[in-house]
Amino acid sequence: MKMVMLTYYEASDIEVMEVVNGCGLQNYTKVTRVHGKGTTSKSHMGTEVWPGLNNILYVACDDAQADQIVIGINNLRKSLGKEGIKAFVMPLEQVT
Repeated sequence: MKMVMLTYYEASDIEVMEVVNGCGLQNYTKVTRVHGKGTTSKSHMGTEVWPGLNNILYVACDDAQADQIVIGINNLRKSLGKEGIKAFVMPLEQVT
């Protein structure tokens, strides 16, 4: 099992959810309106100086589904640009 954590600019929410749903996944945890700053993206702090916010999506899935999500996110980054979308895959030891 894997835990995929997606961090992305809130304006990309529809596209990110299409990737996740396209992988046949319906279960996730979404954290909205978070602040963030990356090396390849603008700061999103919800202020006039740094407008916008981010979302974080956690998806627990099997290894093959995690690979599908990463491929989908990489394709999305190609179409929308690299700014504001990251995928992190971590081992998941237990789900209860």
